[in-house]
Amino acid sequence: MRDLMALKEWSVRAARLMVGIPDYQTYVEHRQEQHPDKPIMSYGEFFVERQNARFAVGKGRFRGCC
Repeated sequence: MRDLMALKEWSVRAARLMVGIPDYQTYVEHRQEQHPDKPIMSYGEFFVERQNARFAVGKGRFRGCC
């Protein structure tokens, strides 16, 4: 049962990354381990920041799908 849960969690993470949805929990764990003195964005802030980075918003161009 434990292996099945781990497989499900891995599959969901992989699927989200394939369609461009970043993994907030991985971000939080990284910040806590590598940058404990720096603030952690809320999920909403994180999502917007990742979307902006993905589509190059604010850099004078929009690199979207169309």
